[in-house]
Amino acid sequence: MLAKRFASIFKRSSTPHASSNSIKPTENEVNKSWGRKAVSFVLITVTGGVALSALDDLAIYHSCSSKAIEKVRNNQAVIDAIGEPIDKGPWYNASLAVAHKRHSLSCTFPVSGPQGTGILQLKAVRNGEDSWISFLRPRDWDILMMDALLYVPENEGKQKTLRINLSEKFAPAACVSCTDCQPPETEKR
Repeated sequence: MLAKRFASIFKRSSTPHASSNSIKPTENEVNKSWGRKAVSFVLITVTGGVALSALDDLAIYHSCSSKAIEKVRNNQAVIDAIGEPIDKGPWYNASLAVAHKRHSLSCTFPVSGPQGTGILQLKAVRNGEDSWISFLRPRDWDILMMDALLYVPENEGKQKTLRINLSEKFAPAACVSCTDCQPPETEKR
């Protein structure tokens, strides 16, 4: 039924309205026809934009979660807790928040192994430039922070919860004394 209504928007009225002088449609009918076409064009454009945004978010999730799951599969503490193989959960159970023109994100998604399940939480930033061609290529993400909350069943139905920090250990930057800095000189008039 919806398809019939949608198709009828694009069709012109097939029954001519007879007037006293001609068979041409009146100006009011022509304006209504153009108005309907404009509304349908706007609706189709908005729907396409929403669909493209959803596809872009799915691509962002896939590229970032794939990089994160690689790190998890190489972490011995996580392997000891939930076992191998470690699998990524479905995308519809994940949460994704992008910010700063899609240059930073916060993502949470489920993981599972033969001995338990868990949730990965990460924050990442994107490398690269913004252009139309970058929309088509996979993005390179640097994971800044990543934690695993793991739920491991124990004897007697109890569950053990572990929190493992998977962030790479960065050495702190060397401190530089600001004693050599001079305040900017003000111009005298």
